Amino acid sequence: MSNPENTQEPLLANEPAVEPAAAEAPASEHIDTIPSLEEQFKALELKAAEHYDAWLRAKAEGENIRRRAQEDIAKAHKFAVEKFAGELLAVKDSLEAALAVQEQTVESFKSGVELTLKQLVSAFEKNALIEVNPVGEKFDPHKHQAIGMVDADQEANTVVTVLQKGYTIADRTLRPALVMVAKGK
Repeated sequence: MSNPENTQEPLLANEPAVEPAAAEAPASEHIDTIPSLEEQFKALELKAAEHYDAWLRAKAEGENIRRRAQEDIAKAHKFAVEKFAGELLAVKDSLEAALAVQEQTVESFKSGVELTLKQLVSAFEKNALIEVNPVGEKFDPHKHQAIGMVDADQEANTVVTVLQKGYTIADRTLRPALVMVAKGK
């Protein structure tokens, strides 16, 4: 009998005998296609460097957006009254023109003041500055400031007299109206 370790007999009569070296060749090819740990480590380092670079760029972009927003807010604060100031220039020009007239009559002076008041009211309206004249309304401490109470034939806490008009800007009280309020019956 021959040594079974050295000889490989075909299991079936039709199959050719397989050489030991030929059987190992596909296995070594498969091992070569798997990257080594060093190659995997280098690939991961490159990917980590790419992610770090992307993070740095995103962080810088965020800082730029924040800085630009702060600059925009500063400019908005600085130039917030620019439109309103432009409207008031016409009022100032009218007042100066009225003072420059050498011979003024009461009628021309009154008509000039009325025209100037119309310009001022127009400037207020264009900039959402609204006059508050609350005669006959219920007293509202957010919009009115009571100076005193008077006996009146009106319901209690009703505005009877307005001593000074109030103003709101964009639904926010700029100056409360100074009012006299009814004591009630």
